Amino acid sequence: MTTSDTVSDRIETAHAELTPLQIATGLAFAAGIAFTLVFLQDPLAHDAMHNFRHGAGIVCH
Repeated sequence: MTTSDTVSDRIETAHAELTPLQIATGLAFAAGIAFTLVFLQDPLAHDAMHNFRHGAGIVCH
């Protein structure tokens, strides 16, 4: 990755390299995390999911 890469460049690269199944799996995983955080606002569940996202390498803030 160079410093001139943009989000659009990364999206185009992902479209070229990922299969539709991989994209669908990633979107389903992200939707599952979002659903859990929205409907399980218990602080313990929220903190656990937050730590999991960081452990999985997902930048959330």
